[in-house]
Amino acid sequence: MQFEVWAPQATRVTLQCDGATSALERDPERPGWWWGQAPAQDGTRYGFALDDGPVLPDPRSRRQPDGPDGLSAVVDHERYAWRAEWAGRALPGAVLYELHVGTYTREGTLDAAAERLGHLVELGVTHVELMPLCPFPGRHGWGYEGVSLWAVHEPYGGPEALKRFVDRAHELGLGVVLDVVHNHLGPSGNYLPRFGPYFTDTHHTPWGSAVNLDAPGSDEVRAYLLDSALSWLRDYRLDGLRLDAVHALVDTRAQHFLEELSTEVDALAVEVGRPLFLIAESDLNDPRLVTPRAAGGLGLHAQWNDDFHHALHAALTGESQGYYADFGRAPLQAIAKTLSGGYFHDGTYSSFRGRHHGRPLDRSRVAAHRLLGYSQTHDQVGNRAQGDRLSATLSPGLLACAATLVLTAPFTPMLFMGEEWAAGTPWQFFTDHTDPELAEAVRRGRRREFAAHGWAEEDVPDPQDPATRDRSCLDWSEPDREPHARVLAWYRSLLALRHEQPDLTDPDLADTKVAYDEQERWLAFRRGDVRVAVNLSKEAATIPLGPRPARVLAAWEPVQAPGAAGMLHVPGESCVVLLQE
Repeated sequence: MQFEVWAPQATRVTLQCDGATSALERDPERPGWWWGQAPAQDGTRYGFALDDGPVLPDPRSRRQPDGPDGLSAVVDHERYAWRAEWAGRALPGAVLYELHVGTYTREGTLDAAAERLGHLVELGVTHVELMPLCPFPGRHGWGYEGVSLWAVHEPYGGPEALKRFVDRAHELGLGVVLDVVHNHLGPSGNYLPRFGPYFTDTHHTPWGSAVNLDAPGSDEVRAYLLDSALSWLRDYRLDGLRLDAVHALVDTRAQHFLEELSTEVDALAVEVGRPLFLIAESDLNDPRLVTPRAAGGLGLHAQWNDDFHHALHAALTGESQGYYADFGRAPLQAIAKTLSGGYFHDGTYSSFRGRHHGRPLDRSRVAAHRLLGYSQTHDQVGNRAQGDRLSATLSPGLLACAATLVLTAPFTPMLFMGEEWAAGTPWQFFTDHTDPELAEAVRRGRRREFAAHGWAEEDVPDPQDPATRDRSCLDWSEPDREPHARVLAWYRSLLALRHEQPDLTDPDLADTKVAYDEQERWLAFRRGDVRVAVNLSKEAATIPLGPRPARVLAAWEPVQAPGAAGMLHVPGESCVVLLQE
């Protein structure tokens, strides 16, 4: 078998493979690359030593059986016999479900998660979005400190378990999306700087030196990230990737890395004969991200829309601190603006940033499905001091209103695991760092961060305490009990309507018409012939819908269809979906 590694600064590279050591040769065709042959098969352990230093894992390792610091292992992707015939499932019309493998079940494995996929089929989602799977220190963590961008965290089950999960999902008709992190790695177990200029001090990010996308040596670094992304889609038959914090991918080259990535993914989709897509997390409110390349954009297929979340969260909870400040002043107006225009900050002043932010979407170019809408995500729950979900403070009626706004909005909806039954479990920030100094630094940093916002140290969960992860595991006995069962039934009803009513997946963002009353706390909007009304007040509201006859498709509390005058009477903290004839 041929082994190869990019190590442009090394003067000598040796391969340790199955206990035997051999010297690698420089590749005359590819500067900085070394290669050699050694007997190997699936599972064979190996690593590279640079200039007679310690043996390190392969930067392109497909498997790390002993964690980020151990030897790599050969993976023969051809050994797995795929069961499902899968033509793919495109993003338009999709409903995503964000899932963390380590807490979706108490077992915390891909195989255990696969056994619960039937629940998602009954719910009505179309795609599972897995949080990052690359190896990280210890057993439990969020996954955003991973390394080895080709490998699957061994405690989750490793490469074979991911294939079994994807196979089972496809058998059930579910697409699978993976969250990947290109903007930073490690720090624990990150040996890339020893091999080459994978990072640069030319730019900086919140996590330190930036990934090298435009400095000397960046050709190979870009190829490293591109090949990793394509490997997930090709070797594991994934349907899409979610790209973490792309605003931290600083790139001054004429062709931005994201444009290059979208070009490569579109080409792979043609090659494999099924749709593939990229979803970005971005803080920029820049529509060029999701504008097609032919129209001068970067060509990504969708992005998370935090503005919609912030407006919805402020309206539901009354919170107005931090980045909720601009949304909390008139939250229903903020919801209305995002429903019809996509972004709230579209060139407006952001008090949180102390400057103007964003630019308007061209609704004639950007289809509504290119924005993801949600009321909760791993970030918006887990980055709170106590990891409290909306269900910790809101009534079932307000939770139903949140679900209604997300699942009937023009955006591609995304749910965070457990929200569909108003899970009573929190989702807290947890780590399992094996380096004691790093563990203590994370613990102190977390408590210092929230102490600045008035939290007592003892009220901030210790990320390193195993109980923090255990508290965050879903309780699968809840969906059979009230009030969880009623909330779950409401989500199922709304998702059924979304699939049945073509107007609810209309890609024309400009076709959404919104009315609201900030003081009375009601909001209504129209999508084709579908009318949606939510009342966030404790008091009943009378909402004018117009003279056209309408029938009730779904209502949280019993509601009569509007009479000849077109007035709809909605109970407090309730919501209704109607179809006008």
